[in-house]
Amino acid sequence: MRALVIGGSLGGLLCANLLARAGWDVEVFEQSSEELTGRGAGIISHPELFQALQRIGVPLDDSYGVDVPIRTTHNRSGATIATLAVRQIFTTWGRLHQLLREAFPRERYHFGASFARLEQDAREVTARFADGRAARGDLLVGADGVRSSVRAQLAPAARPRYAGYVGWRGLAEENALARAVHRELIDKFIFCLPPREMMLCYPVAGFTNSTRPGERCLNFVWYRPADESRELARLCTDVNGKHHDMSIPPPLIRPEVLAQLRSAADDSLSPQLAEVVRHTRQPFFQPIFDVESPHMAFGRVALAGDAAFVARPHVGMGVTKGACDATALADCLGESGNDVPTALARYESRRLRFNAAVVTHARELGSWLQGVDTPEAQRHHTPEAVMAEIAVTRDYP
Repeated sequence: MRALVIGGSLGGLLCANLLARAGWDVEVFEQSSEELTGRGAGIISHPELFQALQRIGVPLDDSYGVDVPIRTTHNRSGATIATLAVRQIFTTWGRLHQLLREAFPRERYHFGASFARLEQDAREVTARFADGRAARGDLLVGADGVRSSVRAQLAPAARPRYAGYVGWRGLAEENALARAVHRELIDKFIFCLPPREMMLCYPVAGFTNSTRPGERCLNFVWYRPADESRELARLCTDVNGKHHDMSIPPPLIRPEVLAQLRSAADDSLSPQLAEVVRHTRQPFFQPIFDVESPHMAFGRVALAGDAAFVARPHVGMGVTKGACDATALADCLGESGNDVPTALARYESRRLRFNAAVVTHARELGSWLQGVDTPEAQRHHTPEAVMAEIAVTRDYP
């Protein structure tokens, strides 16, 4: 049985590795013409992600990530105003991608494969690419992210919906920080809550993927409002004056935008977190979206990960959600004896409601940042609620 996986990021590699270990002949088609190493920043790991990695055979030793036992909230002056014990392991996009790439045969991973369209009948599915290539298989998995071309063909109405704010992200080397700041931040998950904003910071592996003390980084995510027609458009105008649609390559962000970010950090954040922003090499931002697909199964085609549902990062479930999709897909195929249409119908039944619930919960956690002015929205933004609700393991229906 042959599977075509469109998208070579984390979601695609999770699907590809699990299907390969279930006996499928798998090929991955990635649009980028070069390795994706280095994109993204911090990732919070949940038990379901660890279970998927163990099934793949990924080693989960101390080099995987950084163990953080406690959460704290700072006020503007830098004082700790709330504390909660929650043990979690934090890794980076780059480290996890490296582990998943190493687990998958290199010759089965194809770069520069820009998906154009698919065709399917009762017996097979064909993927056609922009350069004229084609590939045929028994199953096609659309795992090509928030702007999925596979989803655009099969469920064109399921478009990303902008939430009204962006997440600024970045990594600062731990040794760049003042010793007192380093001591306060390195073993904690830190929050700071300026008006209608949220800053969070935690330690992860460093730029060499090392988790050894002295070689790690502090990862931050800072949610800030950005009106789509004015502020977001301004942020997406690059150093050459070119306007980008809803995102921009980090090296093209204008220096004055980064200077304004660092100035805002000094004005709004605790001094410790402002120093992290100040020492970040290349801050970048990601517009926050919601995506909900009405279906995850289309004959011999399955949507997985962010190609099907995108939940705001407040639940910390982006990669774990993709791992759960990949695990369910492999399980449903096995349970149905690789009868693809039957398996995919079962897969959709098993995953659709869960993913919709994750998106709904993430939207609730981000409602105050979006500008919703209700007591419930405000309640989710208190220090106690933020530490208890943001990126924690939770049961969804």
